[in-house]
Order: sequence, then C-alpha cells, then structure tokens
Amino acid sequence: MHRSAPMNYRFNAGFTLVELIVVMVLASIVLGLVGTSISRSVSGAEMRTAAREMAASMRYTRTRAILDKQEHVFLVDTESRSYSAPEREPVELPEGMELQLTTARSELTSENVGGIRFYPDGGSTGGNVELEANGRIYRINIAWLTGEASLQRVEN
Repeated sequence: MHRSAPMNYRFNAGFTLVELIVVMVLASIVLGLVGTSISRSVSGAEMRTAAREMAASMRYTRTRAILDKQEHVFLVDTESRSYSAPEREPVELPEGMELQLTTARSELTSENVGGIRFYPDGGSTGGNVELEANGRIYRINIAWLTGEASLQRVEN
C-alpha cells in the first residue's frame, strides 16, 4: 500500500486562490449586468406612469369642462417639460423625458407653450402629446369630436 495517495488527495480537495478570484470577477460582472437591466426597466415604468398620469389629467380637464359647463384648457410647456390641468399644480416630467405637442394653431400661446381646449359638450380642439425617453414613445391622442383621451405606445 502506498501512503502517498491519501496525502495527494488532501491537497487537491480545495480551490486555488486564482480560481476563487476568477469566480468573484465573473459574479461581479453578472451582477453589474443585472443591475443595468433593472435600472432600464425602472425608467420604462417611470415613463408609463408619467404617460398615464398625463392622460388622467387630460380626462380630468374634460370632466371639469363638462361639469362646470365652460371651456377649460390643458396646457403643455415643451421647453420646461411640464403640463397643467385647471386648478391643479403644474407637473414636471422626469429628467431625460422629451415632450411634443400637436394641437390647433389657435391654441398655441408661444413657440413652446400650447394647449388642448375642452368644451362643455365633451368635445375638444383635438391633438396629441408625445412623451419620449430612451427610444420609447408614448402618445396620448385627444379625439376632437368626443374629447376622449387614449394612450398608446408607439413602436419604432
């Protein structure tokens, strides 16, 4: 019987320092990639939320026009990336999100500020607002006849 075989077995049972370092580096790379993909989905969630909140503010403006039996205007400022509904504080969009307004020429108050007017019968001047960030685009369409707001994601 050879006594050298069990001694060699003891030395081969563990990991070397180099093997442990390689595993640690690979694990940190994988965790870094997962963290990056999670942060991208958060910005997508923020964008969806911002678009839904803007559409809700437009619906609120339409409802106020109907209930108050008078015209109300939903204002959009593309330069400051903000919007406001009647009797509510202006809302500023998150950093990095761009805003574009398409509306009737009569509703443009300046180069960067315009609105969508809602009438007491539920109708509106119509138009749309686009929110864009990280290659994602959400469009809120306002039907001129009914004044209804619909939200859709635009595929590039």
